[in-house]
Amino acid sequence: MTAPTDHNQDNARRRKGVVRTAWIVGAIALVVYLAFILSGVLGSA
Repeated sequence: MTAPTDHNQDNARRRKGVVRTAWIVGAIALVVYLAFILSGVLGSA
């Protein structure tokens, strides 16, 4: 038989991964947004 896993530790690890992924996706979205704004500002000059 296999030993029971610690669900609290597994959930904490999964939550940490989800938060890290959300930060990465948010940062990418911010870079795309800023690039779009800057291309409009610099393109019209």
